Amino acid sequence: MTMRGAFLRLLMQEDLNFLLTNRIPRRLATRIVGRIAAIEHPLIARPAVAAWRFFSDVDLSDAETTRFASLRDGFVRRLRPGARAFDADPAVIASPCDAIVGAHGRIEGDRVYQVKGFPYRLGDLIPDPALVERYRDGSFVTLRLTAAMYHRFHAPADLTVEGVTYLSGDCWNVNPIALKRVERLFCRNERAVIETRLDAGGTPMLLVPVAAILVASIRLSFMDTRRTLREQGGARVACTARAARGDEMGWFEHGSTIIVFVSRGVTLDPALVEGAPIRAGMALARVSGAAGDAG
Repeated sequence: MTMRGAFLRLLMQEDLNFLLTNRIPRRLATRIVGRIAAIEHPLIARPAVAAWRFFSDVDLSDAETTRFASLRDGFVRRLRPGARAFDADPAVIASPCDAIVGAHGRIEGDRVYQVKGFPYRLGDLIPDPALVERYRDGSFVTLRLTAAMYHRFHAPADLTVEGVTYLSGDCWNVNPIALKRVERLFCRNERAVIETRLDAGGTPMLLVPVAAILVASIRLSFMDTRRTLREQGGARVACTARAARGDEMGWFEHGSTIIVFVSRGVTLDPALVEGAPIRAGMALARVSGAAGDAG
């Protein structure tokens, strides 16, 4: 076994991983790493990027560039044009990001699962009771972005953003080890509740990016998230932002999670498998009765 493999195996030992990534001052560690990641001086940036590439096994074969001025630039890298093809079927809701498929399935009333045996209530994640009712008995998919992955996310279909609620919060790790130990984890972390309506049948869809430890920043392409968080303090901001299928909607400054919620009448793709990788643009769900729907 290589030194790298032995080190990673040690880090993935559950008790040690949880201790190292959660039982530390999470906010302080996140601020420190965020500052280091933004430094562009070569004496800091080059070893930081090298360590990230070594320990995360990053694949940069489809990146626009492999030269980064800072660690942050590597995290938020863009891809070459055409590197991700979005399913063109108007009835298909595509994955908004590269990810590992996590818990998914039917919403049981208003109960959702972060992992098997660890439920949470929609109302704990989403502050608006009307939204909770809109997605009651619908479906959900949890998409986890690792530190090595492409960190930008895109419109899963032609849609309009109708509102955003940006909620400050904690920065627990969102890996499977933490999800099995921390109840209602997603409901504790910083997150953005993005209300959208698809062109296909006027179907509502909710995207909830959830930030995590180390950097913990969500940025939205269609609004100033820093100013929104500072001035709105968790209040809903109405929007009329249009996005075509595949358009960039935002990015994380470190690996994290996006939870996709769809209402009744939308069917999850039967090919989804928990633990399997998925790329931005691949089919996630299908809108019943929409144009192009063969069903």
